[in-house]
Amino acid sequence: MKNVAALSGQQPTVDATVAAAAPAPAATEVSTRGRVTQLLLEQGATTAAQLGLALGLSPAAIRRHLDAMLADGDVFAREQVVQGSRGRGRPAKVFLLTEAARVRCGTHHYDNMANAALRWIARSGGSDAVEAFATEQVSALEARCRSAMEDAGDDPLARAEALAGALTAEGYAANATTIASGGQLCQHHCPVAHVAAEFPQLCEAETAVISRLVGTHVQRLATIAHGDGVCTTHIPTQPTRAQSGNPVTTVRTDR
Repeated sequence: MKNVAALSGQQPTVDATVAAAAPAPAATEVSTRGRVTQLLLEQGATTAAQLGLALGLSPAAIRRHLDAMLADGDVFAREQVVQGSRGRGRPAKVFLLTEAARVRCGTHHYDNMANAALRWIARSGGSDAVEAFATEQVSALEARCRSAMEDAGDDPLARAEALAGALTAEGYAANATTIASGGQLCQHHCPVAHVAAEFPQLCEAETAVISRLVGTHVQRLATIAHGDGVCTTHIPTQPTRAQSGNPVTTVRTDR
């Protein structure tokens, strides 16, 4: 950011020691955005004018930060709701944090709640109850992926490629590749990794879904939940079409 002297055409007279100690622009930007985020978190829907006043920023400065946060998907804007009659002109916009930004603030503890719920299920109904829950939990995912794979044909490797696209649309960042021994489906993100680390039944249920959707017996070689960088599923070259109830193999290759 340029200082006031530079903007007015005067030569800056900032002492070199003070200038060296001043925070870098990038650090200042991050700090200010953090303050904007915290204020939105505490106050909810807030106008740019209210934010600027609370943070001591000019209208132009606060709008620059808000525009950047809008572009990054950290905030969204909507018209301010005014009770009763309002004056002329368009209503002011208010800004709110997106769900993704709220999650990054650490305000949600869904993993802890999910773990607590599964522990209760395990105590009440045993491991079979946890397995039944995991199977039901992935059933909706299976239905959506199956619908997205309608035109994939019968070849397991072609179906794996279609499944990778369907899983990516679900947020798994998946891809499928052909290797010497067949095919490989990789998922670079796992939405339930922290919970699955304690309850592997979630991984096993997901692997069974992959087997049914691809149409062959598969082997899970690695999972993010167990500390691997990627969830990796192997698809054999000459498979036998999977039938409901066929066992799914998980082979650990790490450590």
